[in-house]
Amino acid sequence: MEKTIHPSQVSGEVRPPCSKSYAQRALAAALLSDGETTLSNIELCDDTRYAMNVITGLGASVRQTGPTEYVIRGGLAPITDTINTGESGLATRLFTPIAALCDRRMTITGTGTMLRRPIGMMIDPLRNLGVQVRSNGYLPITVQGPLRGGETDVEAYVSSQFLTGLLMSLPLAEGDTILHVEQPNSLPYLAVTVDLASKFRIRMEHNGFREFFIPGGQHYHPAKLHIEGDWSSAAFMLVAGAIAGEVTAKRMNTLSLQADLAIIQALTKAGAVIITTPDEITVRKRELTGFDFDATQRPDLFPILAVLGANCEGTTHIRGVNRLVYKESNRAEAIVSEYTKLGMDVALEDDVMTVRGGSLSGGTIDSCNDHRIAMAAAIAALAASGPVTITNAQAVTKSYPRFWDDLDSIIRTKA
Repeated sequence: MEKTIHPSQVSGEVRPPCSKSYAQRALAAALLSDGETTLSNIELCDDTRYAMNVITGLGASVRQTGPTEYVIRGGLAPITDTINTGESGLATRLFTPIAALCDRRMTITGTGTMLRRPIGMMIDPLRNLGVQVRSNGYLPITVQGPLRGGETDVEAYVSSQFLTGLLMSLPLAEGDTILHVEQPNSLPYLAVTVDLASKFRIRMEHNGFREFFIPGGQHYHPAKLHIEGDWSSAAFMLVAGAIAGEVTAKRMNTLSLQADLAIIQALTKAGAVIITTPDEITVRKRELTGFDFDATQRPDLFPILAVLGANCEGTTHIRGVNRLVYKESNRAEAIVSEYTKLGMDVALEDDVMTVRGGSLSGGTIDSCNDHRIAMAAAIAALAASGPVTITNAQAVTKSYPRFWDDLDSIIRTKA
């Protein structure tokens, strides 16, 4: 699929989709609960759809009771020996420890780029916690539990997703567990995990996310949850407002624990006009200046931060490049290789991405099957001097299936 976006002014309101980070964690908790959980504001992007299929394969009963409402009867009792997590890194690393709670052989596989993303960090901790594991460091991985608890080190520099899987599964282990976390990253995502688990009455203690104590023998209690809007998705529309007009994102928790709420910090540093209430945010165009931003804990913001920086006067420095290697693409390389085709002055040095402001020229780029590369390129087109054509534009369905419709709805006039 190709999509062409012309230079345009924007004005209007959007309602970003639900947070897939919250949604996948909530689906996992619902699977592990002893009864019926009601989840509202669930929109099925590719990643969330795969998570829904996984919990069904692991024994949950799912009933849709409204356009975005689902009732899930929990119960970990697999009806299949193989689960497929698609291209979702979170689903892969979240549901592998959950599958390892079962005293039967389970194989976890995926599709596309997920087959090339590393999962070796899971092997030793799972074995240390009593699980039989067979894997070459990539999918597929075969596990046989039960996960028993104990004490182990967990590497969380490349990703905290596997740690999230352990935090959600180990409360159901027979014994207590102590986890020593090496170089924890994506700390806001761990805060989301702890918060979500607490809503199902799960207890755990931690010391600055570097050491966790998880009591075993706990039970997930059913809950009724509204899944909040996704700041990762909202970031694209808010930057559209900052560089091309005015945009309001509705039904957004401006006190959220989500990592990408930090887009507000970046927009503030750049000088955009920002108006917030507890449940919405408006961003309006103003002359922007280059800024420094540390994206180490929120690497998903890199593509749209690069676009924001390109529309600022002066130079922008974004730290945390090392977090981008194992995404849907090598995201740092994709930003440089594709966005330079649009005239962006962007370079990498060590752990820093430097973007020098200047007008973008338009052109054709490949999304590299990366949803965030595609969406950020579309936003870049709004303030470019010519149209931008994006190939493999269907990649947006991974997180924001109605992105193109939402973008069309706020385009008012061609620039």
